[in-house]
Amino acid sequence: MQVFRRFRALLVIVLFAAVACAQEPAESKPAEPGQAHGKLLLVLPFENRTGVANLEWMGEAFPNVLNRRLDSAGFLTISRGDRLYAFDHLGLPLNLQPSRAMAIRLAQTLDADYVIFGTYALTNNAVTANAEILDVTALRLGPQIEQHGDLDHLLDMLNSLAWQVTKQLDPSYAVEEQTFLAADRNLHADAFEDYMEGLVAAAPDQQIQHLREAVRLDPQFASAWLALGRAYFTNQDFDQAAATLGHLPKDNPNALEADFYRGLAFFYTGNYREAEDAFAFVSTRLPLPEVVNNQGVAASRRGKDASALFRQAIAADPRDPDYHFNLAVALAHQNDTAGALQELEETLKLRPQDTEAESFEAQLKDPAQATPNPDPGHAITDTQGPLERIKRGYSEAGFRQAAFELEQVQQMRLASMPPDQRAAALVKDGDQFFQRGLVLEAEREYRDALAADSSSAPAHAGLAAVRERDGDPDAARQEAQASIQLQPNVPAYLVLARLDLQANQLVAAASDVGNALKVDPANANARGMKLALDRREHSDQ
Repeated sequence: MQVFRRFRALLVIVLFAAVACAQEPAESKPAEPGQAHGKLLLVLPFENRTGVANLEWMGEAFPNVLNRRLDSAGFLTISRGDRLYAFDHLGLPLNLQPSRAMAIRLAQTLDADYVIFGTYALTNNAVTANAEILDVTALRLGPQIEQHGDLDHLLDMLNSLAWQVTKQLDPSYAVEEQTFLAADRNLHADAFEDYMEGLVAAAPDQQIQHLREAVRLDPQFASAWLALGRAYFTNQDFDQAAATLGHLPKDNPNALEADFYRGLAFFYTGNYREAEDAFAFVSTRLPLPEVVNNQGVAASRRGKDASALFRQAIAADPRDPDYHFNLAVALAHQNDTAGALQELEETLKLRPQDTEAESFEAQLKDPAQATPNPDPGHAITDTQGPLERIKRGYSEAGFRQAAFELEQVQQMRLASMPPDQRAAALVKDGDQFFQRGLVLEAEREYRDALAADSSSAPAHAGLAAVRERDGDPDAARQEAQASIQLQPNVPAYLVLARLDLQANQLVAAASDVGNALKVDPANANARGMKLALDRREHSDQ
Protein backbone atom coordinates (compact mmCIF):
# COMPACT_ATOMS: atom_id res chain seq x y z
CA MET A 1 0.00 0.00 0.00
CA GLN A 2 1.26 3.43 -0.87
CA VAL A 3 0.85 4.78 2.65
CA PHE A 4 3.57 2.48 3.99
CA ARG A 5 5.92 3.12 1.06
CA ARG A 6 5.43 6.86 1.48
CA PHE A 7 6.22 6.45 5.15
CA ARG A 8 9.48 4.62 4.34
CA ALA A 9 10.63 7.39 2.01
CA LEU A 10 9.76 10.04 4.58
CA LEU A 11 11.46 8.11 7.36
CA VAL A 12 14.68 7.82 5.35
CA ILE A 13 14.68 11.58 4.76
CA VAL A 14 14.01 12.31 8.43
CA LEU A 15 16.72 9.96 9.65
CA PHE A 16 19.30 11.38 7.25
CA ALA A 17 18.37 14.86 8.44
CA ALA A 18 18.75 13.78 12.05
CA VAL A 19 22.20 12.38 11.34
CA ALA A 20 23.24 15.53 9.53
CA CYS A 21 22.10 17.70 12.42
CA ALA A 22 23.80 15.63 15.10
CA GLN A 23 26.72 17.35 16.76
CA GLU A 24 28.79 14.16 16.84
CA PRO A 25 28.28 11.23 14.47
CA ALA A 26 27.12 8.06 16.18
CA GLU A 27 29.65 5.26 16.30
CA SER A 28 29.04 2.93 13.38
CA LYS A 29 28.08 -0.66 14.15
CA PRO A 30 26.59 -3.58 12.25
CA ALA A 31 22.83 -3.71 11.89
CA GLU A 32 21.22 -5.82 14.57
CA PRO A 33 18.56 -8.45 13.85
CA GLY A 34 15.24 -6.77 13.28
CA GLN A 35 17.03 -3.73 11.82
CA ALA A 36 18.75 -5.16 8.76
CA HIS A 37 15.70 -4.83 6.51
CA GLY A 38 13.52 -2.58 8.62
CA LYS A 39 11.07 -2.90 11.49
CA LEU A 40 7.64 -3.05 9.82
CA LEU A 41 5.84 -6.24 10.91
CA LEU A 42 2.67 -7.98 9.75
CA VAL A 43 1.18 -10.34 12.35
CA LEU A 44 -1.52 -12.57 10.88
CA PRO A 45 -4.31 -14.27 12.85
CA PHE A 46 -3.22 -17.72 13.99
CA GLU A 47 -4.93 -20.77 12.51
CA ASN A 48 -7.48 -22.50 14.72
CA ARG A 49 -6.63 -26.19 15.03
CA THR A 50 -8.67 -26.78 18.19
CA GLY A 51 -11.71 -28.06 16.32
CA VAL A 52 -13.82 -25.77 18.52
CA ALA A 53 -15.69 -23.12 16.54
CA ASN A 54 -16.35 -20.82 19.50
CA LEU A 55 -12.59 -20.46 20.05
CA GLU A 56 -12.17 -18.78 16.66
CA TRP A 57 -11.72 -15.43 18.43
CA MET A 58 -8.41 -16.67 19.81
CA GLY A 59 -6.89 -16.50 16.34
CA GLU A 60 -7.29 -12.73 16.40
CA ALA A 61 -6.01 -12.56 20.00
CA PHE A 62 -2.51 -13.50 18.85
CA PRO A 63 -1.95 -10.44 16.59
CA ASN A 64 -3.73 -8.25 19.14
CA VAL A 65 -1.27 -9.05 21.94
CA LEU A 66 1.79 -9.45 19.71
CA ASN A 67 1.15 -6.10 18.05
CA ARG A 68 0.90 -4.32 21.41
CA ARG A 69 4.06 -5.89 22.77
CA LEU A 70 6.08 -5.47 19.56
CA ASP A 71 5.05 -1.82 19.29
CA SER A 72 6.27 -1.31 22.85
CA ALA A 73 9.53 -3.07 21.95
CA GLY A 74 10.28 -0.50 19.24
CA PHE A 75 8.86 -2.20 16.15
CA LEU A 76 6.07 -0.85 13.94
CA THR A 77 3.25 -3.33 13.44
CA ILE A 78 0.53 -3.19 10.82
CA SER A 79 -2.83 -2.72 12.49
CA ARG A 80 -5.81 -4.99 12.14
CA GLY A 81 -7.63 -2.29 10.19
CA ASP A 82 -4.84 -1.97 7.63
CA ARG A 83 -4.55 -5.75 7.39
CA LEU A 84 -8.27 -6.06 6.65
CA TYR A 85 -7.97 -3.26 4.10
CA ALA A 86 -5.21 -5.22 2.35
CA PHE A 87 -7.41 -8.33 2.27
CA ASP A 88 -10.21 -6.31 0.71
CA HIS A 89 -7.78 -4.61 -1.71
CA LEU A 90 -6.62 -8.04 -2.92
CA GLY A 91 -10.21 -9.33 -3.21
CA LEU A 92 -9.75 -11.85 -0.38
CA PRO A 93 -12.36 -12.90 2.21
CA LEU A 94 -11.71 -11.09 5.47
CA ASN A 95 -11.69 -14.38 7.41
CA LEU A 96 -9.31 -16.15 5.01
CA GLN A 97 -6.42 -18.11 6.56
CA PRO A 98 -3.69 -17.27 4.03
CA SER A 99 -1.12 -19.76 2.80
CA ARG A 100 2.56 -18.89 3.08
CA ALA A 101 2.58 -17.77 -0.54
CA MET A 102 -0.43 -15.54 0.10
CA ALA A 103 1.20 -14.25 3.30
CA ILE A 104 4.20 -13.15 1.24
CA ARG A 105 1.91 -11.41 -1.22
CA LEU A 106 0.13 -9.63 1.63
CA ALA A 107 3.45 -8.56 3.13
CA GLN A 108 4.59 -7.19 -0.22
CA THR A 109 1.30 -5.33 -0.63
CA LEU A 110 1.80 -3.76 2.80
CA ASP A 111 5.57 -3.36 2.32
CA ALA A 112 6.21 -5.37 5.51
CA ASP A 113 9.69 -6.58 6.40
CA TYR A 114 8.54 -9.59 8.41
CA VAL A 115 5.40 -11.73 8.63
CA ILE A 116 4.49 -13.59 11.80
CA PHE A 117 1.95 -16.41 11.57
CA GLY A 118 1.14 -19.59 13.43
CA THR A 119 -1.38 -22.09 14.77
CA TYR A 120 -3.01 -22.97 18.07
CA ALA A 121 -4.41 -26.26 19.32
CA LEU A 122 -6.22 -27.37 22.47
CA THR A 123 -5.81 -30.60 24.43
CA ASN A 124 -8.13 -30.79 27.44
CA ASN A 125 -7.57 -27.29 28.84
CA ALA A 126 -4.00 -26.84 27.59
CA VAL A 127 -3.24 -24.55 24.63
CA THR A 128 -0.26 -25.14 22.35
CA ALA A 129 0.75 -22.32 20.02
CA ASN A 130 3.38 -22.41 17.28
CA ALA A 131 4.70 -19.24 15.64
CA GLU A 132 7.03 -18.65 12.73
CA ILE A 133 8.70 -15.47 11.50
CA LEU A 134 9.20 -14.98 7.78
CA ASP A 135 11.88 -12.56 6.64
CA VAL A 136 10.17 -11.19 3.53
CA THR A 137 13.32 -9.69 2.01
CA ALA A 138 15.41 -12.84 2.37
CA LEU A 139 12.41 -15.20 1.97
CA ARG A 140 13.70 -17.13 4.97
CA LEU A 141 11.78 -18.69 7.85
CA GLY A 142 13.16 -18.48 11.35
CA PRO A 143 13.06 -21.41 13.78
CA GLN A 144 9.60 -22.34 15.00
CA ILE A 145 8.60 -20.96 18.40
CA GLU A 146 6.41 -23.21 20.54
CA GLN A 147 4.52 -22.04 23.60
CA HIS A 148 2.28 -23.94 26.02
CA GLY A 149 -0.21 -22.72 28.59
CA ASP A 150 -3.61 -23.44 30.05
CA LEU A 151 -6.68 -21.75 28.65
CA ASP A 152 -7.41 -20.04 31.97
CA HIS A 153 -4.10 -18.14 31.71
CA LEU A 154 -4.23 -17.38 28.00
CA LEU A 155 -2.89 -13.83 28.39
CA ASP A 156 0.25 -15.11 30.12
CA MET A 157 0.86 -17.53 27.26
CA LEU A 158 0.30 -14.83 24.63
CA ASN A 159 2.64 -12.40 26.36
CA SER A 160 5.32 -15.06 26.80
CA LEU A 161 5.04 -15.88 23.11
CA ALA A 162 5.34 -12.17 22.29
CA TRP A 163 8.57 -12.01 24.29
CA GLN A 164 10.02 -15.01 22.44
CA VAL A 165 9.07 -13.49 19.08
CA THR A 166 10.71 -10.20 20.07
CA LYS A 167 13.90 -11.99 21.13
CA GLN A 168 14.08 -13.85 17.81
CA LEU A 169 13.63 -10.62 15.90
CA ASP A 170 16.20 -8.83 18.07
CA PRO A 171 18.41 -11.12 20.21
CA SER A 172 19.96 -8.07 21.88
CA TYR A 173 16.59 -6.96 23.28
CA ALA A 174 17.14 -6.62 27.03
CA VAL A 175 13.66 -6.30 28.57
CA GLU A 176 12.88 -9.36 30.69
CA GLU A 177 10.07 -11.81 30.03
CA GLN A 178 8.41 -11.05 33.36
CA THR A 179 7.76 -7.48 32.20
CA PHE A 180 5.82 -8.87 29.23
CA LEU A 181 3.90 -11.18 31.55
CA ALA A 182 3.08 -8.30 33.89
CA ALA A 183 1.86 -6.04 31.08
CA ASP A 184 -1.66 -7.53 31.15
CA ARG A 185 -1.66 -8.60 34.79
CA ASN A 186 -4.53 -6.28 35.66
CA LEU A 187 -6.57 -7.13 32.57
CA HIS A 188 -9.66 -9.20 33.40
CA ALA A 189 -9.42 -12.43 31.36
CA ASP A 190 -13.17 -12.59 30.66
CA ALA A 191 -13.13 -8.93 29.62
CA PHE A 192 -10.36 -9.70 27.14
CA GLU A 193 -12.39 -12.58 25.69
CA ASP A 194 -15.48 -10.37 25.27
CA TYR A 195 -13.30 -7.67 23.74
CA MET A 196 -11.89 -10.07 21.15
CA GLU A 197 -15.32 -11.52 20.39
CA GLY A 198 -16.58 -7.97 19.93
CA LEU A 199 -13.80 -7.21 17.46
CA VAL A 200 -14.49 -10.26 15.29
CA ALA A 201 -18.32 -10.19 15.50
CA ALA A 202 -19.96 -9.53 12.16
CA ALA A 203 -23.21 -7.96 13.39
CA PRO A 204 -23.03 -4.45 14.93
CA ASP A 205 -25.39 -5.35 17.78
CA GLN A 206 -23.20 -8.33 18.71
CA GLN A 207 -20.11 -6.13 18.62
CA ILE A 208 -21.69 -3.64 20.99
CA GLN A 209 -23.04 -6.36 23.28
CA HIS A 210 -19.61 -8.00 23.73
CA LEU A 211 -17.76 -4.71 24.07
CA ARG A 212 -20.20 -3.37 26.64
CA GLU A 213 -19.69 -6.53 28.64
CA ALA A 214 -15.90 -6.11 28.35
CA VAL A 215 -15.96 -2.61 29.86
CA ARG A 216 -18.45 -3.72 32.51
CA LEU A 217 -16.08 -6.49 33.60
CA ASP A 218 -13.02 -4.24 33.42
CA PRO A 219 -13.83 -0.50 33.55
CA GLN A 220 -10.11 0.32 33.10
CA PHE A 221 -9.86 -1.55 29.77
CA ALA A 222 -9.05 1.39 27.49
CA SER A 223 -8.85 -0.61 24.25
CA ALA A 224 -12.36 -1.94 24.85
CA TRP A 225 -13.68 1.59 25.47
CA LEU A 226 -12.11 2.68 22.19
CA ALA A 227 -13.59 -0.25 20.27
CA LEU A 228 -17.01 0.35 21.82
CA GLY A 229 -16.86 4.04 20.96
CA ARG A 230 -15.89 3.18 17.40
CA ALA A 231 -18.79 0.72 17.19
CA TYR A 232 -21.26 3.39 18.33
CA PHE A 233 -19.72 5.83 15.85
CA THR A 234 -20.09 3.34 12.98
CA ASN A 235 -23.75 2.94 13.97
CA GLN A 236 -24.08 6.76 13.87
CA ASP A 237 -24.98 6.87 17.55
CA PHE A 238 -22.81 9.94 17.96
CA ASP A 239 -23.91 10.95 21.46
CA GLN A 240 -23.04 7.51 22.82
CA ALA A 241 -19.80 7.49 20.82
CA ALA A 242 -18.65 10.81 22.29
CA ALA A 243 -19.50 9.76 25.83
CA THR A 244 -17.83 6.35 25.45
CA LEU A 245 -14.64 7.64 23.87
CA GLY A 246 -14.34 10.15 26.68
CA HIS A 247 -13.51 7.29 29.07
CA LEU A 248 -9.97 7.00 27.72
CA PRO A 249 -7.35 8.81 29.84
CA LYS A 250 -5.49 11.52 27.95
CA ASP A 251 -2.15 9.78 28.49
CA ASN A 252 -3.38 6.48 27.05
CA PRO A 253 -1.65 5.41 23.80
CA ASN A 254 -5.09 5.24 22.13
CA ALA A 255 -6.17 8.69 23.28
CA LEU A 256 -5.33 10.39 19.98
CA GLU A 257 -7.48 8.04 17.94
CA ALA A 258 -10.26 8.27 20.51
CA ASP A 259 -10.32 12.06 20.45
CA PHE A 260 -10.29 12.18 16.65
CA TYR A 261 -13.53 10.18 16.52
CA ARG A 262 -14.83 11.97 19.59
CA GLY A 263 -14.29 15.23 17.72
CA LEU A 264 -16.23 13.90 14.73
CA ALA A 265 -19.03 12.69 17.00
CA PHE A 266 -19.32 16.12 18.59
CA PHE A 267 -19.18 17.73 15.14
CA TYR A 268 -22.03 15.63 13.75
CA THR A 269 -24.23 16.59 16.69
CA GLY A 270 -23.48 20.30 16.23
CA ASN A 271 -21.35 20.52 19.37
CA TYR A 272 -18.62 22.53 17.65
CA ARG A 273 -16.81 23.84 20.71
CA GLU A 274 -16.18 20.32 22.06
CA ALA A 275 -15.30 19.14 18.54
CA GLU A 276 -12.70 21.88 18.18
CA ASP A 277 -11.24 21.06 21.61
CA ALA A 278 -11.01 17.35 20.78
CA PHE A 279 -9.27 17.97 17.45
CA ALA A 280 -6.97 20.52 19.09
CA PHE A 281 -5.91 17.94 21.70
CA VAL A 282 -4.85 15.60 18.90
CA SER A 283 -3.24 18.23 16.65
CA THR A 284 -1.04 19.68 19.40
CA ARG A 285 0.50 16.23 19.90
CA LEU A 286 0.47 14.92 16.34
CA PRO A 287 -0.40 17.67 13.82
CA LEU A 288 -1.38 15.55 10.84
CA PRO A 289 -3.20 17.49 8.14
CA GLU A 290 -6.61 15.82 8.49
CA VAL A 291 -6.70 16.67 12.20
CA VAL A 292 -5.58 20.27 11.71
CA ASN A 293 -8.17 20.62 8.94
CA ASN A 294 -10.96 19.31 11.16
CA GLN A 295 -9.92 21.65 13.95
CA GLY A 296 -10.25 24.47 11.44
CA VAL A 297 -13.66 23.32 10.22
CA ALA A 298 -15.00 23.11 13.79
CA ALA A 299 -13.57 26.57 14.52
CA SER A 300 -15.27 27.93 11.40
CA ARG A 301 -18.62 26.60 12.51
CA ARG A 302 -18.15 28.72 15.63
CA GLY A 303 -17.61 31.86 13.55
CA LYS A 304 -13.82 31.90 13.95
CA ASP A 305 -11.25 32.57 11.26
CA ALA A 306 -9.56 29.23 10.54
CA SER A 307 -7.45 30.25 7.55
CA ALA A 308 -4.19 29.69 9.47
CA LEU A 309 -5.20 26.12 10.28
CA PHE A 310 -6.13 25.41 6.66
CA ARG A 311 -2.78 26.83 5.52
CA GLN A 312 -1.08 24.50 8.00
CA ALA A 313 -2.96 21.53 6.56
CA ILE A 314 -1.98 22.54 3.02
CA ALA A 315 1.67 22.87 4.03
CA ALA A 316 1.56 19.29 5.34
CA ASP A 317 -0.34 17.90 2.32
CA PRO A 318 -0.53 20.33 -0.61
CA ARG A 319 -2.13 17.76 -2.93
CA ASP A 320 -5.39 17.41 -1.03
CA PRO A 321 -8.03 19.51 -2.84
CA ASP A 322 -10.29 19.76 0.22
CA TYR A 323 -7.72 21.77 2.17
CA HIS A 324 -7.43 24.28 -0.67
CA PHE A 325 -11.23 24.45 -0.91
CA ASN A 326 -11.55 25.11 2.81
CA LEU A 327 -8.95 27.85 2.64
CA ALA A 328 -10.88 29.38 -0.27
CA VAL A 329 -14.03 29.48 1.86
CA ALA A 330 -12.12 31.04 4.76
CA LEU A 331 -10.55 33.69 2.50
CA ALA A 332 -13.93 34.50 1.00
CA HIS A 333 -15.17 35.16 4.53
CA GLN A 334 -12.37 37.72 4.82
CA ASN A 335 -13.50 39.36 1.56
CA ASP A 336 -10.22 38.20 -0.03
CA THR A 337 -11.82 37.24 -3.32
CA ALA A 338 -8.54 37.06 -5.24
CA GLY A 339 -7.01 34.72 -2.66
CA ALA A 340 -10.14 32.57 -2.62
CA LEU A 341 -10.14 32.27 -6.40
CA GLN A 342 -6.50 31.26 -6.37
CA GLU A 343 -7.23 28.44 -3.92
CA LEU A 344 -10.25 27.33 -5.94
CA GLU A 345 -8.06 27.22 -9.04
CA GLU A 346 -5.70 24.89 -7.16
CA THR A 347 -8.66 22.81 -5.99
CA LEU A 348 -9.85 22.30 -9.55
CA LYS A 349 -6.36 21.42 -10.76
CA LEU A 350 -6.26 18.63 -8.23
CA ARG A 351 -9.92 17.58 -8.72
CA PRO A 352 -11.22 18.83 -12.09
CA GLN A 353 -14.73 17.38 -11.59
CA ASP A 354 -15.38 19.21 -8.30
CA THR A 355 -18.74 20.75 -9.15
CA GLU A 356 -19.09 22.53 -5.82
CA ALA A 357 -15.74 24.26 -6.34
CA GLU A 358 -16.77 25.21 -9.88
CA SER A 359 -20.03 26.69 -8.63
CA PHE A 360 -18.27 28.60 -5.85
CA GLU A 361 -15.72 29.94 -8.31
CA ALA A 362 -18.50 31.16 -10.63
CA GLN A 363 -20.23 32.81 -7.66
CA LEU A 364 -17.08 34.70 -6.65
CA LYS A 365 -16.43 35.84 -10.21
CA ASP A 366 -19.98 37.23 -10.57
CA PRO A 367 -20.34 40.51 -8.62
CA ALA A 368 -24.11 40.11 -8.66
CA GLN A 369 -23.83 36.89 -6.64
CA ALA A 370 -21.05 37.96 -4.29
CA THR A 371 -22.10 38.91 -0.75
CA PRO A 372 -19.34 40.78 1.14
CA ASN A 373 -18.73 39.75 4.73
CA PRO A 374 -19.71 42.66 6.99
CA ASP A 375 -17.24 41.42 9.62
CA PRO A 376 -14.06 40.35 7.78
CA GLY A 377 -11.86 37.93 9.66
CA HIS A 378 -14.82 36.00 11.05
CA ALA A 379 -16.72 33.22 9.37
CA ILE A 380 -20.23 33.87 8.08
CA THR A 381 -22.28 31.20 9.80
CA ASP A 382 -25.49 31.98 7.92
CA THR A 383 -24.00 32.47 4.46
CA GLN A 384 -25.49 30.82 1.38
CA GLY A 385 -21.98 29.89 0.25
CA PRO A 386 -20.44 26.45 0.71
CA LEU A 387 -19.32 25.03 4.03
CA GLU A 388 -15.84 23.81 4.80
CA ARG A 389 -15.21 20.11 4.35
CA ILE A 390 -14.56 17.77 7.26
CA LYS A 391 -12.23 14.77 6.99
CA ARG A 392 -14.13 11.69 8.12
CA GLY A 393 -11.32 9.16 7.85
CA TYR A 394 -8.79 8.44 10.55
CA SER A 395 -5.49 7.20 9.14
CA GLU A 396 -4.31 4.99 11.97
CA ALA A 397 -1.23 4.09 9.98
CA GLY A 398 -0.41 7.77 9.53
CA PHE A 399 -0.68 8.48 13.24
CA ARG A 400 1.36 5.48 14.30
CA GLN A 401 3.98 6.00 11.63
CA ALA A 402 4.39 9.62 12.62
CA ALA A 403 4.90 8.59 16.25
CA PHE A 404 7.37 5.91 15.16
CA GLU A 405 9.17 8.51 13.06
CA LEU A 406 9.53 10.83 16.02
CA GLU A 407 10.95 7.99 18.10
CA GLN A 408 13.55 7.22 15.44
CA VAL A 409 14.58 10.88 15.30
CA GLN A 410 14.82 10.91 19.09
CA GLN A 411 17.09 7.87 19.02
CA MET A 412 19.35 9.52 16.46
CA ARG A 413 19.52 12.65 18.59
CA LEU A 414 20.36 10.67 21.70
CA ALA A 415 23.10 8.78 19.87
CA SER A 416 24.99 12.06 19.39
CA MET A 417 25.04 12.87 23.12
CA PRO A 418 27.82 12.07 25.60
CA PRO A 419 27.02 8.81 27.50
CA ASP A 420 26.02 10.45 30.79
CA GLN A 421 23.70 12.93 29.08
CA ARG A 422 22.21 10.18 26.91
CA ALA A 423 21.56 8.06 30.00
CA ALA A 424 19.90 10.98 31.80
CA ALA A 425 17.61 11.65 28.82
CA LEU A 426 16.67 7.97 28.56
CA VAL A 427 15.90 7.79 32.28
CA LYS A 428 13.66 10.84 31.96
CA ASP A 429 11.76 9.15 29.12
CA GLY A 430 11.58 5.95 31.15
CA ASP A 431 10.14 7.81 34.14
CA GLN A 432 7.44 9.34 31.92
CA PHE A 433 6.53 5.93 30.50
CA PHE A 434 6.41 4.42 33.99
CA GLN A 435 4.13 7.17 35.30
CA ARG A 436 1.73 6.43 32.43
CA GLY A 437 1.73 2.72 33.27
CA LEU A 438 3.78 1.76 30.20
CA VAL A 439 6.15 -0.47 32.14
CA LEU A 440 7.58 -2.36 29.17
CA GLU A 441 8.59 0.86 27.44
CA ALA A 442 9.98 2.17 30.73
CA GLU A 443 12.20 -0.86 31.23
CA ARG A 444 13.49 -0.53 27.67
CA GLU A 445 14.52 3.07 28.33
CA TYR A 446 16.18 2.25 31.67
CA ARG A 447 18.17 -0.60 30.14
CA ASP A 448 19.25 1.59 27.24
CA ALA A 449 20.36 4.16 29.81
CA LEU A 450 22.54 1.56 31.57
CA ALA A 451 23.95 0.49 28.22
CA ALA A 452 24.98 4.11 27.70
CA ASP A 453 26.24 4.66 31.25
CA SER A 454 26.50 1.65 33.59
CA SER A 455 27.00 3.98 36.57
CA SER A 456 23.56 5.62 36.23
CA ALA A 457 21.97 5.38 39.67
CA PRO A 458 18.58 6.71 38.41
CA ALA A 459 18.45 3.94 35.77
CA HIS A 460 18.93 1.26 38.45
CA ALA A 461 16.28 2.99 40.58
CA GLY A 462 13.92 2.91 37.61
CA LEU A 463 14.54 -0.80 37.09
CA ALA A 464 13.92 -1.37 40.79
CA ALA A 465 10.48 0.23 40.40
CA VAL A 466 9.81 -1.91 37.32
CA ARG A 467 10.77 -5.13 39.13
CA GLU A 468 8.60 -4.07 42.06
CA ARG A 469 5.67 -3.52 39.70
CA ASP A 470 6.34 -6.93 38.10
CA GLY A 471 6.04 -8.63 41.49
CA ASP A 472 9.70 -9.63 41.85
CA PRO A 473 10.73 -8.19 45.24
CA ASP A 474 14.18 -9.83 45.28
CA ALA A 475 15.18 -8.34 41.93
CA ALA A 476 13.64 -4.99 42.93
CA ARG A 477 15.67 -4.91 46.14
CA GLN A 478 18.84 -5.82 44.26
CA GLU A 479 18.36 -2.98 41.75
CA ALA A 480 17.50 -0.47 44.49
CA GLN A 481 20.60 -1.37 46.48
CA ALA A 482 22.75 -1.11 43.35
CA SER A 483 21.33 2.35 42.74
CA ILE A 484 22.02 3.51 46.31
CA GLN A 485 25.59 2.20 46.20
CA LEU A 486 26.19 4.38 43.14
CA GLN A 487 24.43 7.41 44.61
CA PRO A 488 21.90 7.62 47.47
CA ASN A 489 18.57 8.74 46.00
CA VAL A 490 14.95 9.02 47.06
CA PRO A 491 13.30 6.71 44.46
CA ALA A 492 15.54 3.76 45.36
CA TYR A 493 15.06 4.25 49.10
CA LEU A 494 11.29 4.38 48.62
CA VAL A 495 11.31 1.12 46.65
CA LEU A 496 13.10 -0.48 49.62
CA ALA A 497 10.63 1.12 52.01
CA ARG A 498 7.63 -0.26 50.13
CA LEU A 499 9.22 -3.72 49.95
CA ASP A 500 9.96 -3.68 53.70
CA LEU A 501 6.47 -2.45 54.46
CA GLN A 502 5.00 -5.25 52.35
CA ALA A 503 7.12 -7.72 54.34
CA ASN A 504 5.83 -6.12 57.56
CA GLN A 505 9.34 -4.92 58.44
CA LEU A 506 8.21 -1.58 59.87
CA VAL A 507 11.54 -0.66 61.48
CA ALA A 508 13.42 -1.24 58.24
CA ALA A 509 10.77 0.65 56.26
CA ALA A 510 11.04 3.62 58.64
CA SER A 511 14.82 3.58 58.24
CA ASP A 512 14.48 3.60 54.44
CA VAL A 513 12.09 6.55 54.58
CA GLY A 514 14.43 8.36 56.97
CA ASN A 515 17.32 7.88 54.55
CA ALA A 516 15.15 9.22 51.73
CA LEU A 517 14.35 12.35 53.75
CA LYS A 518 18.04 12.86 54.47
CA VAL A 519 18.60 13.05 50.71
CA ASP A 520 15.61 15.35 50.14
CA PRO A 521 13.79 16.56 53.27
CA ALA A 522 11.07 18.22 51.19
CA ASN A 523 10.26 15.22 48.99
CA ALA A 524 6.48 14.84 48.96
CA ASN A 525 6.48 11.08 48.35
CA ALA A 526 8.89 10.41 51.21
CA ARG A 527 6.97 12.69 53.56
CA GLY A 528 3.70 11.02 52.61
CA MET A 529 5.14 7.59 53.27
CA LYS A 530 6.51 8.70 56.64
CA LEU A 531 3.04 9.91 57.57
CA ALA A 532 1.54 6.58 56.51
CA LEU A 533 4.11 4.70 58.56
CA ASP A 534 3.43 6.87 61.62
CA ARG A 535 -0.31 6.20 61.31
CA ARG A 536 0.24 2.48 60.99
CA GLU A 537 2.55 2.45 64.01
CA HIS A 538 -0.07 4.24 66.12
CA SER A 539 -2.84 1.94 64.91
CA ASP A 540 -0.76 -1.12 65.89
CA GLN A 541 -0.25 0.16 69.42
